[in-house]
Amino acid sequence: MKKFIETLKNIWKIEDLRQRILITFLFVAIYRFGSFVVLPGINPSMLDKLQSQTQGGLMSLLDMFSGGAFSNASIFALGIMPYISASIVMQLLAVAVPYFQKMQREGESGRKKIMTYTRYLTVGILLFQAPSYLINLKMQAGQALASGINWTIFSIPACFILAAGSMFILWLGERITDKGIGNGISLIIMIGIIARLPQAFIQEVGSRFTAITSGGLVMFLVEIIILYAVVCASIILVQGVRKIPVQYAKRLVGNSQVGGARQYIPLKLFAANVMPIIFAQALMFIPLAFVQYAAPENASWFVRSLLNHHSWTYNIIFAVLIILFTYFYTAITLNPTQMAEDMKRNNGFIPGIKPGKPTADYIDTIMSRITFPGSLFIAFIAVMPALAGLLNVQDAFSQFFGGTSLLILVGVVIDTLQQIESHLLMKHYDGLLSSGRIHGRGVVAAY
Repeated sequence: MKKFIETLKNIWKIEDLRQRILITFLFVAIYRFGSFVVLPGINPSMLDKLQSQTQGGLMSLLDMFSGGAFSNASIFALGIMPYISASIVMQLLAVAVPYFQKMQREGESGRKKIMTYTRYLTVGILLFQAPSYLINLKMQAGQALASGINWTIFSIPACFILAAGSMFILWLGERITDKGIGNGISLIIMIGIIARLPQAFIQEVGSRFTAITSGGLVMFLVEIIILYAVVCASIILVQGVRKIPVQYAKRLVGNSQVGGARQYIPLKLFAANVMPIIFAQALMFIPLAFVQYAAPENASWFVRSLLNHHSWTYNIIFAVLIILFTYFYTAITLNPTQMAEDMKRNNGFIPGIKPGKPTADYIDTIMSRITFPGSLFIAFIAVMPALAGLLNVQDAFSQFFGGTSLLILVGVVIDTLQQIESHLLMKHYDGLLSSGRIHGRGVVAAY
C-alpha cells in the first residue's frame, strides 16, 4: 500500500503526466455524459422493450461496446463500432489491394491517407447503420416518440445526429491519443465495457443471495476465483512472445565500425488480437439475420441451436471458426518473406539459418507453432461466457468471464499502465511494479 501511495505521488508530481491524466478524465466524462443524452423527441421512460432486446445476442454486444447508449436511444447510440468496422475493412484492403499496399509502405504520409479513407468509410457505414437503428427503434419502442411528431420527419435529423455523435466520439478518441495518455479509441471502448460492470456485478450478487438453489456465497466466491484465474491467463496470453535472435553483421561507416549487435524479433503468441473473435461472431450472427423475421419454431433443430449462444453446437462451431480465423488473420498481418527480406537488406541473419527463403521458412514455422496454442486459448476464452452460464451466472456478468470484452479490457489496461510507466521512468522515478517494468503488448490493438 505504501508503494502504491508513493507511485500516485510521483505521478502527480510530473506536470505533463498529470495534465494528460486530467484531460483524459475530462474527455471520458464528456463521453459518458453523452451516453445518457437521448435523441430529441424520444421519451426515455418508454424504452423498456428496446432495453430488454439488448439483454442477449448481437444487441447485447452492441450495447456493451456503446456503454449502454444503444439501449438508451442516446445520441451516441452507434458508438465507435462503425469506425472499428471501417478500420478492419481498410486493414484487409491493405493486404489484398496493391494500391493500398503501396500506400501503407509510404510511411507517415501513407498512414495519413489511410486514416482519411477510413474516416470517409466510417461516414458511409454510419449513413447505413443510422437508418437501421431507427427502424429497429420504431419496431421496439415506437410509442416512445412524442405525440404529434411524424417518424419520417423525425428520422431525417435523427440520422444526422447519430452519425455526428459517432464522429464526435472518434474525435474524442483522437484527442485522448494526442493530449491524453494515449490509445484513445481503445480507451473509449474499454470505458464502455466497464460502465456495464457495476450493474452486472450487483445483479449477480443479488441473484446469488436471493435464489435458494444458486449456492449463495460459496458459488459467488467460486465465480470470483474463476474470474481471477481467467484474467491472469489472459494477461499471460496478451504478453506472451517468442523471441527469435537476430545477429547483425559488423560494417565500416567512415572510420567507425557499426553493427554487430544482437537483437530479437518478438513474435507474439496473441498476434491476431481480438479480430478472430469479431470475425467469428459476425458469421455466427448470420443465422439470426435470416431467422429473426421468420417464426423460429419453423426452423430446423440445427438452426435453432445456432440461435442459442449457450448451446454446445453454437460454441463448438464458434471455437472452430476462431481457430481458423486466428491462422487467417495472422497470415495476412505477418509476412515472413517480407521480414526475411528486410533482415537481409540490413545485413541481419538468424544464427544457424541461411538468409532468404530458409529464414522466411523458419519464421513461418515458428509462427505456426505458437499460433496453434494461442488460437486454442483464444477459443477457450471466447466460450467462457457460455461455460459460466452453466454455473447459473447472469448473462450480463458472464460477459466479463471471456470473449472480446475481457481481452480488450486486459490489453487496454496493460497498454495504459505502460504509457504511465514510461512517463515515470523518463523522469527517473520507479516504475509501477517493484518486481520490474510492465511488459505491454508492444503494439496497439487492431482498432
